[in-house]
Amino acid sequence: MLAVLRNVPVSRLFVDVSLCFLAIVLASVSLTDLADPTTLHASNAGLMPRAAAFALITVFMFACLGLYRPVRLRFPAAFWRTIAAAALAGCIVYPIFEADTSADYAWKLLPRAIEYLALCLLIGKLAGPRLRKALRVPRVLIIGTGPDAMMVAQDFRESKTMQRNVVGYFATGQETAAATTGDARVFPGDSTIVDLVFRHGIDEIVVAVRDQRGGGVPMDQLLACRIRGIPVLDLAGCFERARAEVPLDSLKASWLVYGSGFAQGTVRRIVKRLIDLVGSTVLLVLCAPVMLIAMIAIRLDSPGPVLYRQERVGFGGKVFMCLKFRSMRVDAEKDGVAKWAAKNDSRVTRTGMFIRRTRIDELPQLFSVLRGEMSLIGPRPERPAFVKELREHIPFYDLRHSIKPGLTGWAQVRYGYGASIEDARRKHQFDLYYVKNNSLVLDLLVLVETVSVVLFREGQ
Repeated sequence: MLAVLRNVPVSRLFVDVSLCFLAIVLASVSLTDLADPTTLHASNAGLMPRAAAFALITVFMFACLGLYRPVRLRFPAAFWRTIAAAALAGCIVYPIFEADTSADYAWKLLPRAIEYLALCLLIGKLAGPRLRKALRVPRVLIIGTGPDAMMVAQDFRESKTMQRNVVGYFATGQETAAATTGDARVFPGDSTIVDLVFRHGIDEIVVAVRDQRGGGVPMDQLLACRIRGIPVLDLAGCFERARAEVPLDSLKASWLVYGSGFAQGTVRRIVKRLIDLVGSTVLLVLCAPVMLIAMIAIRLDSPGPVLYRQERVGFGGKVFMCLKFRSMRVDAEKDGVAKWAAKNDSRVTRTGMFIRRTRIDELPQLFSVLRGEMSLIGPRPERPAFVKELREHIPFYDLRHSIKPGLTGWAQVRYGYGASIEDARRKHQFDLYYVKNNSLVLDLLVLVETVSVVLFREGQ
C-alpha cells in the first residue's frame, strides 16, 4: 500500500485541493453583499461542505484527465485540461449548490470559481519555481559513480513524486566514473559515509552498485547509518519507487523472495472478483451502443468476421480463448506465423485503426472478465507463441501469470503498445510492479489513468 501511495503526488494533491476550495470561497465572497447580513448568511450557509465537495471532485477529474500522470505536459495543455476538469466538476456539483442556495446563485458562483481557479493556476505557474526552491527537498548521497549512479540522479531530477537533491557520489573503487556527474561532488573512497551524512545533512542513501561483493561497498558504514535512522535503498528499490516499475537488470531472486509485496490473500481475491463482476456488467450495458456501432463499421469496412477468437495465456499459464473486435485484415497472418503488432501496422484496417486507438477493440474481453478468465485490471494476456519466446529472453516472466490478465493494466497505461522483445521486456517491468504491489488502491490508479490514456491517446 505504501509503495503505491509513493506514486501519488501528495504535495500537489494538497495544493490543488486547497486552491479549488479557495476558489469557491473567493467566488462566494465576491458575490456576497457585505452590507446585507441576511444575504451574507444565506449565501454562506453550508459553504464549507460545498467547497470541499467541489475541491475533491475537481481533483478527481484532474486525475482522470491525466494531470497527475508522469507525462510531461506543456503549460497550455495542462491549463486547458485543468479548466475542463473544473468545468466537469462544476456540472457534477451544480445540483448540490442549487439545492442549498438557488439556481441563479449557483449559476453565478461556479463559473466565477473557475475563473479564480484559473487565476490561481497562473500565479502558481509563475511562483512555483521559487516556492520549490524555498521548500526543503530531501538530500541524498549516491554510492557509486558509474552509469547506474547517473541514471539514479536523472530519475531524481525528472520524477514528480520522488524529487531529491543529490549532494554527491561516494566512489567505491569498483566502477569507472561516468562522463559527467552534473553539479554534485564526488567524494573519495577514503571518506567516511557516516561523517558525510552528518556533515552534509544527508537524508537518504542510494547504493547504485550492482556487484556489492569484494568489499568495495562499505556495508559496516551503511549499517551504522541505517541504525541512526538514515534510509538506505538499493538499485531495485530505488527504481521501484522512482519509476513505479521493477527493473530487471538489477533484480535478484532474493530481492523478490525477501522483499515486501505479493499480497494475494483470500479477501483480496474475493473483493477483486466482485468488482470484476459488477464492473464488467455495468460496462457491457453502458458500452452496448458503442459495440453495436463498431460491429457495423467493421462489417462495412472490410470483409470477414466482426469478432475474432485468439488463444491467450492467462492465470497459472492456462490458455483461454480471447474475444476482440477484428482490427486487421483477415489475411493478416496468412502464413500462420504470429507477428508482433506494430504502432502503424499496415495490416490494420481504417476502422481497426480507430478502434485500436480508442481501445474499443478490447471491449469484447468483458465477456472473458464475466467468465472469470480475465480481470478488469491486470497484465495484458499474450499469445502462447510469444510467451514461449519471451520466457527465454525475460527473467521472471512467469510471475505475470500469478494473477489474472486484465482488460487494462499498469503496463498498458504507463507504456502503451509493444512491438518487440525489448518493448515486452520494459512492459514486464511495469507488470512486475503491479504483481508485487497489487491492491485496490493501485487498481483505482490504473482505472483513473486509463481514462486519460483513452481520451488523449497517451502511450499509443
